[in-house]
Formats: sequence, C-alpha cells, structure tokens
Amino acid sequence: MRTHERLLFMGVKEAEMTKYAANCMLATKISFMNEIAGLCDRLGVDVEDVRQGIGSDSRIGYSFIYPGVGYGGSCFPKDVKALIHMAHARDFEPQVLLAVEARNEAQKHMLFQKLSARFGSDLSGRHFGLWGLAFKPGTDDMREAPSKVLLHELVGAGATVTAHDPVAMEAARRELPETWFREGKLKLVDNQYDALLGADALILVTEWKPFRHPDFDRIKKLLRSAAVFDGRNQYDPQYLRNLGFEYFGVGR
Repeated sequence: MRTHERLLFMGVKEAEMTKYAANCMLATKISFMNEIAGLCDRLGVDVEDVRQGIGSDSRIGYSFIYPGVGYGGSCFPKDVKALIHMAHARDFEPQVLLAVEARNEAQKHMLFQKLSARFGSDLSGRHFGLWGLAFKPGTDDMREAPSKVLLHELVGAGATVTAHDPVAMEAARRELPETWFREGKLKLVDNQYDALLGADALILVTEWKPFRHPDFDRIKKLLRSAAVFDGRNQYDPQYLRNLGFEYFGVGR
C-alpha cells in the first residue's frame, strides 16, 4: 500500500476477532503493568526503572506499559467485556480477560486509597485540586474515565473538589451529578492553577501536556499542604521531595 501499512486478507469472523483481540491485548499490558506497580509499592521498588528495563526487551517494547489509574474510554472496556461475554456464552472461562478487567476496576480506586491513607477515611473539610477529567489526553471522552470513580469516592467521603481539564469541561458537566455543582461539592475552573487554591493536595489523573512541566513553586504557594498524588507518574519523586512536597505515585 502507498502508506506502507500491511493489508491482510482473512474471513469476516477472523477479522472481527482480530480487532477484539488487539484491544484486549493492549488492555492486558496495561493491567499487567498496574499489577506490577502495586507489587512495587509494597516492595519498595521503583516501577519506573522496571518499566524501562522490561521495555528495552524488543519482545515487550515500551507501548502500553505505563502504570496509572486504569484504562477507560469506549474501546478497551467494551471489547474486554465483549470477549468475556462471548466466552461465557460458549461455556468457556476467560480467566485472563476476567483478571484484566478485575485489575483495571481495582486500579481506578488506587488514588483514593492513597489519599485515604494520607488524610484519613473521613475527608470532611478536605479540599482537593484535580487535574484531568477525560480518560486520556487529546479527547473530551469521559466514558469509563478513572476520574469519575475517584470523584464519586472523594465526594462520598465528604471532600470538595475543584477540577480542570483542557477540553473535557462540558463533558464533565453532562456526565457528573448536577447536585455536586449546585451544592458546591465540585467546581470546574478554566485555569489549571485556579484548581489548586487552598487545596490539601494536587491530584493528577490525566496526563495532558500542560500538566507535564508545571510551575511547582507556584503550586506550593497555592496548596494548603504541599502534597502531590501523581496518578500517571509524570513527575520525578526525588525532585518534588527536594522542593518540599510529599509525593505519592504509582509504584514509585
């Protein structure tokens, strides 16, 4: 082909299964890496070194092995569920796919668990600044977004949240409970730094480019307590600790 992409010929069923299997393989890589990160957390191992180490193996590669808060969107969750459903409909137990889905659902609760360990299970009177609402950068899609799980847990524990996303603000107003906005439990702001004013911590959920190299001196002045919960391992833990921050990452 002119674009040098491969064109393969196969049956209709094989083509459909190829599409499902490809997305499920990528979801498996994500869930596997998140599981390794959870183990690293408990062993005092830096998963970033592990990621670079295994990624250097050409059989594995660097794609989709970044630990985080779980996958979302319209493709991976739907396709994993679809293959699980197909398997059960034909009396076949999809053990790996069930584990992929279970790990991903558990991973969406990881940040709240870290926040609770730091601030306690009752977050009444606590206020947090959240960066990123979309399930990934470059879209306003909030379907199956980890941010939704985290927000429900934070509000349910009594916290208030101010959030910013470069493009998903309108989607958030549609997707999230209207009562949160009316009762002041959730506020959306157009500037990422405005989300941090008086917050007990910065929570990074989506790795948008504007969040990669922020002004940490400014952040420290805005926060009530200098704590960063990095759900995408965007920041260097030692660098932030040298600046006087408490840093909480994923397997760091």
